[in-house]
Amino acid sequence: MNQWLERHTIFVMGLVGLLIAASLGLFAFKWQPIESIRIEPPLPTQTPGPIRVYVSGAVVLPDVYSLLPDAIVRDAIQAAGGPIEGADVSLINLAQPLQDGMHVYVPVIGETMPQPSQMDQTFNDVPATGMIININTASQAELETLPGIGPAIAGRIIEYRESQGSFNSIESIMEVSGIGPATFDKIKDLITVN
Repeated sequence: MNQWLERHTIFVMGLVGLLIAASLGLFAFKWQPIESIRIEPPLPTQTPGPIRVYVSGAVVLPDVYSLLPDAIVRDAIQAAGGPIEGADVSLINLAQPLQDGMHVYVPVIGETMPQPSQMDQTFNDVPATGMIININTASQAELETLPGIGPAIAGRIIEYRESQGSFNSIESIMEVSGIGPATFDKIKDLITVN
């Protein structure tokens, strides 16, 4: 083997040189200078402001209250000092999320919740539940609490929602057969899509 190495010394030296050059080339190709890391603070997020809710009926202090955006009906009643003696909170959904401009009415025991068509205009025709109705999730019974919406139209709203998907805006409810501008004017302040 020594004789072979002596005869091919130039060849072996060339091969070793080629391997060293290839290794250095590969290292130089893959090596990148270390970049400094720059840490930036996150951009501020928009925090929703308080919502305003009118609480009336059998509460200690009926008034308009500013509440957190994730507040529920129970929070609004507590802000109004709680229910008075004789209040019947079993008729309202205490877990219902609130929305800006909502009216929460707390009845007294024995009082029946007025139907939307019987309610005073000063209460903005709020449905019997005292809540705004989400037309994308409301049941047939909830839709029927809206003025001018009976069983047939409520059924068509649900059929439309199931076949066409969720309503994108409250105005799109007018695409349902039987709901025109007059009916929409009666319910526009009582419905939402979110």
